[in-house]
Amino acid sequence: MSEEINAVPENRSDYVIEMRHITKRFPGIVANDDVTLCLKRGEIHALLGENGAGKSTLMSILFGLYQPDEGEILKDGKTVRINDPNDANALGIGMVHQHFKLVDVFSVLDNIILGVEPNRFGFLSKKQARERVIALSESYGLNVDPDALVEDITVGMQQRTEILKMLYRNNDILIFDEPTAVLTPQEITELMDIMRGLAKEGKSILFITHKLNEIMAVADRCTVLRKGKYIATVNIADTNREELSDMMVGRHVSFVTEKSPANVGDTVLEVRDLCVKSKLHKKNVVNGVSLDVHAGEIVSIAGIDGNGQSELVQAITGLEKPSSGSITLCGKDVTYQGIRYRNTHGMSHVPEDRHKHGLILDYDLKDNLVLQRYFEPEFQKKGFIRSDEVKKYADRLIEEYDIRSGQGAATTVRSMSGGNQQKAIIAREFDREHELLVAMQPTRGLDVGAIENIHRDIVRSRDSGVGVLLVSFELDEVMNLADRILVMYEGEIVGEFDPKKTTPQELGLYMAGAGRKNAKEESAE
Repeated sequence: MSEEINAVPENRSDYVIEMRHITKRFPGIVANDDVTLCLKRGEIHALLGENGAGKSTLMSILFGLYQPDEGEILKDGKTVRINDPNDANALGIGMVHQHFKLVDVFSVLDNIILGVEPNRFGFLSKKQARERVIALSESYGLNVDPDALVEDITVGMQQRTEILKMLYRNNDILIFDEPTAVLTPQEITELMDIMRGLAKEGKSILFITHKLNEIMAVADRCTVLRKGKYIATVNIADTNREELSDMMVGRHVSFVTEKSPANVGDTVLEVRDLCVKSKLHKKNVVNGVSLDVHAGEIVSIAGIDGNGQSELVQAITGLEKPSSGSITLCGKDVTYQGIRYRNTHGMSHVPEDRHKHGLILDYDLKDNLVLQRYFEPEFQKKGFIRSDEVKKYADRLIEEYDIRSGQGAATTVRSMSGGNQQKAIIAREFDREHELLVAMQPTRGLDVGAIENIHRDIVRSRDSGVGVLLVSFELDEVMNLADRILVMYEGEIVGEFDPKKTTPQELGLYMAGAGRKNAKEESAE
């Protein structure tokens, strides 16, 4: 099943990229420990591993963001040195990063052409570039508004901008780092088709993902890393997702969350006729939404990214002010209350964008874990932080939630892997007392082992009497966890479903707007 790639291949002409015996060390951790990976021409090669296994580090070395401490990189059989991303681009290597490398105050178009700006007689000439970007977006089903500012578009749109940035440069070796983390099922299917088409054109693709179904659907081969070490390279035709998950985490993983029927209690969240105006235009991006969440149940909102889910959650959690409507938390009107008030009155929040709204990246891990509690008597005395208590608390969460960091509680959060940053937010929000958990994309970027644990924690919270509002673009996650499913389309709730009585296909129709009229008729009846 597996093939040995640490030996020099007999026919090196088959390989467009060879990363041989790569070792990369950071303070307190060996991110890559003698790793070898070889990419064949025209193949889709998946790179699989737990959070913190060293996948993104390995690909960042190939893209020139890091330099290896040991080992060598060969392109077309010749040793090359990739000092920075400009060298990588010159070699035809492009990368879509898990955490986007975009300038928030620039437009989509300006971000795509940044570094390769077209000019005529020394003056910036964007007309042809704009036409090409529009043509690429239409050709690959990655529709974006080239004139929109990046800071005003959704996470999904930012992902599309990153993909278009790479396609615009005509790269032959394409690195996708968790490219489907924020895409809908339909968009994922389209991206898989795009990747197959690119491979048929002769492009070689390295595809980092935690989603085993995607690997099985699109990859030719898969290399597995665990704790920075090479485990195996397998042909996808000769394996299955159970074997891959076992290799990745070193134990058996269950893909179905077991849960008893919900024991529904009092209402903990009541949203009535909520409207939120769009930042891009005068229309409401959330239009008259009403919903309830009760203690002891998981209510999940399903929908295609960009249909108002982000703005709805931001209004509920205090990140965005609604234009009209009301929000009641545990019997108290919090419509215009601040974020701390909501946090101290029963709300926990796992945000969609962990960098923008979840963490202070240049703070260390222990400070991030007490961001919403440092003012409590347990962690401060007469206005001074009790550092020993903060560290003790952080050490407990690091152990319980398996947050992997090179220097433990003292690790700067920016240096941690995306998955471990997410675990830090999960630990902080789940551990403090709350009656409502608002979780948006809580398992984004997590491996199957971590997802299994988070799903179990969500169900445990529900069973302890917490009301859960789960917003996810993963239909499998919605179907697996929800007690009730609400579908959101164009800023409105267009249907409510019992997960035991519906199918992903039916939900998909409503998500695309096909079931909107019927939903309204049913509610009218």
